[in-house]
Amino acid sequence: MCIFCAAIPATAAAGTALQGKQREAARQAESEGRPSPVSKVPVAKATTALIAALVVASVIYHTQVRG
Repeated sequence: MCIFCAAIPATAAAGTALQGKQREAARQAESEGRPSPVSKVPVAKATTALIAALVVASVIYHTQVRG
């Protein structure tokens, strides 16, 4: 398996874990009566963009480089 193909599920797993931590922090803040922490980077959007870039890189690699 090439590095791009291996990185796609790893990126998805890491993004899912980070989004879960972000949601848990928001839930805990809400239950304690504090305002939700403001995230500078929306994890779901960043993960989606990174996965899309990896898919494009994988397609280019498999069609052009490995031929």
